[in-house]
Amino acid sequence: MVHMFWNKKTAENVSNVNLTVNFFEEDGTIVVYCPSLDISTCGADKEEAKQNFQELVGIFFDDLIENDTYHTVLKELGWRPESTQVNSRWMPPKMSQEPVSVKIPVMA
Repeated sequence: MVHMFWNKKTAENVSNVNLTVNFFEEDGTIVVYCPSLDISTCGADKEEAKQNFQELVGIFFDDLIENDTYHTVLKELGWRPESTQVNSRWMPPKMSQEPVSVKIPVMA
């Protein structure tokens, strides 16, 4: 279970959001990267990486709330409020993944 430290005075509601993440292996470690928050973490396997990511998301939002940068940072990352109401839920940018063929130099 991931413990979130959100201050009840500033974040009364919690919403579930599906975020696109990328997993890749680097030197035997599984790295998880989230473009819509521009954060990454790792674990010994995919499950540990997911758990560490959940914890990192909590820390990330704790920091935004503590430093009063919630709206500014999310807006810079491409997030948008769901409606014009003051306490509107923020939605991540829509992302998709697909392979793109590119040419890269091959060193001899």
